Amino acid sequence: MKVGCIGLGDIARKAYLPVLASLPGVELHLHTRTPATLTDVADGLHLPDGQRHVTLDALLAQDLDAAFVHAPTAAHAQIVTRLLDAGVPTYVDKPLAYQLADSERLVSLAEERRLSLTVGFNRRYAPGYAQCVEHPRELILMQKNRIGLPEEPRAMILDDFIHVVDTLRFLVPGQIDDVTVRARTEDGLLHHVVLQLSGDGFTALGVMNRLSGSVEEILEVSGQDTKRQVVNLAETIDHKGQPTVRRRGDWVPVARQRGIEQAVLTFLDAVRAGEVLSARDALATHELCERVILAVRERST
Repeated sequence: MKVGCIGLGDIARKAYLPVLASLPGVELHLHTRTPATLTDVADGLHLPDGQRHVTLDALLAQDLDAAFVHAPTAAHAQIVTRLLDAGVPTYVDKPLAYQLADSERLVSLAEERRLSLTVGFNRRYAPGYAQCVEHPRELILMQKNRIGLPEEPRAMILDDFIHVVDTLRFLVPGQIDDVTVRARTEDGLLHHVVLQLSGDGFTALGVMNRLSGSVEEILEVSGQDTKRQVVNLAETIDHKGQPTVRRRGDWVPVARQRGIEQAVLTFLDAVRAGEVLSARDALATHELCERVILAVRERST
């Protein structure tokens, strides 16, 4: 199975390539426009020259079975279009694109070509979060905070807060009837944003503070007088009277802890089986993010 990896930045090197390089039956082909990076990464994986490509044309000439896109977001639309036009099932880092119209076009193109298009919402596969689906979820609270990183709203929401938005959508137990957004911006930069989703019998809150003094990610789901808390995707605490703590095993790879390994295997298994994975649900997350962006813009003016 020939699998391409486009873009060799931190996320590719730390999370995806260790998984892809370890899979039996996968012939890995790398592409980046930076020759030094290509040499460094490919040498580390002991890949021959025929699996190193400095142009996208050279990569596409390999008759790929699937591709993973880890290039900067601004390049996603162009790269994913090329891959889909070439008939290659594609997995792309979130977001699909910075502009909703581009994301809609890519999803429609994949459907027209009858090709899988998957967006890397790995938290849906992270064990601590996936297990929360089994827990009562009358109230959901997710925080993903940073230190000293206020940012332009569209970039912050689509490059980072989108994980919070998608996780809330994944976990809400029913139809969302109301969407409320609160935010603080200063000098055109978004300091914090709060998203509230509510429906029949549930409320979900997503919070991102880019001036929080701490880098942290905390998910809490509660209902029926019980609560489950997941801290930094590694520690799960169940509360019903006395807390019970479960921590990630010492030998559990980070990619498995964060759901990346599972997301990769799900995508590649579908490709092997000839199953087409739709990106329509991922598009719904992008649409909700666009509502957040517009609400933040209205409040800032």
